[in-house]
Amino acid sequence: MKYKSPIIIGSDHAAYILKEKIKAFLITFDITVEDVGVYSEDSSDYTDYGIKVAQGVSTGQFERGVLLCGTGQGMTMVANKFAHVRAALCHSIFEADMSRRHNDSNILVMGGRVIGEGLAREIVRTWINASFEGARHKERLKKFDMMGEHVK
Repeated sequence: MKYKSPIIIGSDHAAYILKEKIKAFLITFDITVEDVGVYSEDSSDYTDYGIKVAQGVSTGQFERGVLLCGTGQGMTMVANKFAHVRAALCHSIFEADMSRRHNDSNILVMGGRVIGEGLAREIVRTWINASFEGARHKERLKKFDMMGEHVK
């Protein structure tokens, strides 16, 4: 993988096992992973971990993050409440690629009860390696930032 910056990762109990596998996968490529939890399959509130990862990306402490929960829906909703966060729920390689190329997504979200480990690894690999195309897409991202200023 060409991406080498640290990544912040978090999950709830429903995706704990997949989070651990994705974390190990990233580490094999010499990517530093900041794991903000959960640390077991004990019941947890996904919002707590979505907030931690989204804050890390929103403040610029991390360029990118990964979130996992049962379906990915809840984590996506939480993360996209934060300024400068473009969290993309991806359950296919195509979605992961396009979310980076056209939307410059900076948080990848997946559902641990929706996809298996093999597909999740390929989604992560694709998302990590895909680059933002800029050009006309850059103008669209400016609108994202403007929306955040108007919706308060």
